[in-house]
Amino acid sequence: MKHNGAALAHDPTNIIIAGVGGQGNIMASQLLGKLLVTKGFEVIIGETYGASQRGGSVMSHLRVAGKGGISPIIPKGKAHYIIALEPAEALRVMGEYGNPDVRVLSNTRPIYPVDVSTGALDYPDLDNLKKIITDHAKETFFVDATDIALRVKTPILANIIMLGAFAQWGVVPLSVDEFKEAIRQSVPEKHLKKNIEAFEEGMRALAAS
Repeated sequence: MKHNGAALAHDPTNIIIAGVGGQGNIMASQLLGKLLVTKGFEVIIGETYGASQRGGSVMSHLRVAGKGGISPIIPKGKAHYIIALEPAEALRVMGEYGNPDVRVLSNTRPIYPVDVSTGALDYPDLDNLKKIITDHAKETFFVDATDIALRVKTPILANIIMLGAFAQWGVVPLSVDEFKEAIRQSVPEKHLKKNIEAFEEGMRALAAS
């Protein structure tokens, strides 16, 4: 399936961007969706919320197709790519939408729910969590997006760092320049330099992994 000279491996291609409230995964999904539309694809985005406040699960479904007739929600077990801004969310999404061919890109920094912070629940062991994800996916990459964001003093841009990693991954027919142009069109001028830097940090992180 090709549009404007671009090709996707699946029609539709099913991408889930998952995180918790406040991480910016909705912004990331909208930016990616708009960019794919400019390439001539039909893109439908559906969103589900575990809780409306900061810290609740938020999941965006992107369905990218060359023809119409697709629903906004990805069928269970049919994700092709999962981008997770929080590692436990990667595992949770895989439980519902994963399959032996799913490919996963995940941030490594946990965000602990209130019940974990108060001691009522335990957060999964991170090394074990990463092993489970790796064992049940066709391909897995982990990126220290939050740590990178803190290091470059842009803590709110872990989502853009993950988009940079996704661009470097090369699983959709979008060039780095196209990603950067989409960021330029979506971000106020005063924040543009930091967003581009964060994007490039994400690219470097995946290339080095």
